Amino acid sequence: MIRTVRGDIAAETLGRTNYHEHLFQVSPLLPGDELDNEEASGAEAALLHDSGFTAMIDATPIGLGRRPEALARISETTGLHIVATTGLHREAHYPAGHWVHSLDLAARTAAFVSDIESGMPRADSVTAALSTVVTGTGTGTGTAGVAEGEAALDAQSLTVQAGLIKAGIGYWAISTFERCTLDAVAAAHRATRRPVMVHLEFCTAAHEVLDLLAAEGVASNRVVLAHADRDPDPGLHLSLAERGAWLGYDGMARARTRSDDELLTLTKRIVDAGAAGRVLLGGDVARATRYLAYGGMPGLGYLGTRYVPRLRALVGDAAVEQMLTANPAEFLDVA
Repeated sequence: MIRTVRGDIAAETLGRTNYHEHLFQVSPLLPGDELDNEEASGAEAALLHDSGFTAMIDATPIGLGRRPEALARISETTGLHIVATTGLHREAHYPAGHWVHSLDLAARTAAFVSDIESGMPRADSVTAALSTVVTGTGTGTGTAGVAEGEAALDAQSLTVQAGLIKAGIGYWAISTFERCTLDAVAAAHRATRRPVMVHLEFCTAAHEVLDLLAAEGVASNRVVLAHADRDPDPGLHLSLAERGAWLGYDGMARARTRSDDELLTLTKRIVDAGAAGRVLLGGDVARATRYLAYGGMPGLGYLGTRYVPRLRALVGDAAVEQMLTANPAEFLDVA
């Protein structure tokens, strides 16, 4: 079963999945790029759905503007299955004095497990991270579509639960804060069996992260390494895939750092080597200036309408469908 913001679903019903997006995110690392408008984020999610996707992971963890009730309403109105995220990001997202620094290993573990088993708080805080759960859906934005979705969710008395646990590390570095989070992620995984996402900077320290998690009882086949494609080294990727880890490819439409052609070439080499079964595809667009509904570009539709057709032409329908449908269902499933 896969845990979504509107309840558990059978893995075979998930469909084509964007493994890494953010409908809501507020971080001091991204000033002016806040994703904090429910109507706009809902419109962008609809573009993702219209581009051929039926599901997505919202990868925003604790303390960065999560809005679980809004995710549930957007899921209701768009028809997208949405998997929400607990955990913490890399330390750089939380400046000195941020309340998350007061959470020790036990507190982080308790918060992660609570988000999964009891429900996420309406607003993250020290108290909410430990004790507050979503028991209703709050108030809507006033639009007819959202109001209808809200009413439907109210009738279900929905608790909005997380289905994924996230950690993050720096560039060839794991700070004390980040190591504590990794240990808490492992403990929460042992308690809930939910899958794990780890943010990597340019795919550095990937093997080191897998080693740390394995020592704490997290098998590599339960871990997706986000942004693996930022280092388009097929030898590295195949060594990670051999361990069973999932390779998160989400760097398309970032011509300033990597061209789509580089990512397509990398993916073909991985497919030709027989490792298509370890790749997950996403966009990680993640900024207001890149969302059409916020006035930016290219939007969440880019992956489905512009990148996937090129990938199909290169590696074939079967490999693409495996990466979009079978792989995310396997990764997210808790049998």
